Amino acid sequence: MLEQENWFSQDEGELSLDVFRDGDDLVIRSLLAGVTQDDLDISLHDDLLTIRGDRKSTRTIQEKDWVTQECYWGAFSRSLVLPFDVDSEHVNASMENGILEIRIPIQKQKKSVQVRFVEGR
Repeated sequence: MLEQENWFSQDEGELSLDVFRDGDDLVIRSLLAGVTQDDLDISLHDDLLTIRGDRKSTRTIQEKDWVTQECYWGAFSRSLVLPFDVDSEHVNASMENGILEIRIPIQKQKKSVQVRFVEGR
């Protein structure tokens, strides 16, 4: 069993996601201003998509100088259980104007398996 600290850290921000179907693709989009492709790690394990990254601030601002701070700077992550069976061999990600887009083909046919009985169990 994994320790809880490996799943979620209070020191991490969480991404907002848009998830929708576009023809035969499942599309996941997120606004990631200030993040480059090199700052991201995207993985797909079975039906769990995980996006991790780090948004680095280019300035250090002293506490006394803040008026309002709503933007999150630092490590972030988001995991999403996908709503469809997908073709994990053909996942594509792109980044344009601070918008991450991940496209995953939805499997057209579900796999079926014949279940056999085992004697003596």
